[in-house]
Amino acid sequence: MTGNKPSTAADWIDPEDAPDLSTPEYQAKLAATPVRRGRPKSEAPKVRVGFRLSAELVERIRASGPGYNARVEKVLREGFGPKAEASAKARPAPAKAGR
Repeated sequence: MTGNKPSTAADWIDPEDAPDLSTPEYQAKLAATPVRRGRPKSEAPKVRVGFRLSAELVERIRASGPGYNARVEKVLREGFGPKAEASAKARPAPAKAGR
């Protein structure tokens, strides 16, 4: 079994031996490195919709177990036919409205 391995080797152990990050050399490196935080943006993001369903139907959907959102989406796609699948892939994501 493979275990987690450190991503980089430590060049120093004592904090006094740590490199000075305020030097121009490190400042240039830090300024040139793009900041990437969080999860990457999806090319086809999902859109949150809200509509009301009967409590009995929601209970049955949720009782079907984990991944019920994907199963509901699959049933809706099948109900709207192959044209809905093709247009969903080709359609650009709608702009987010301010609240």
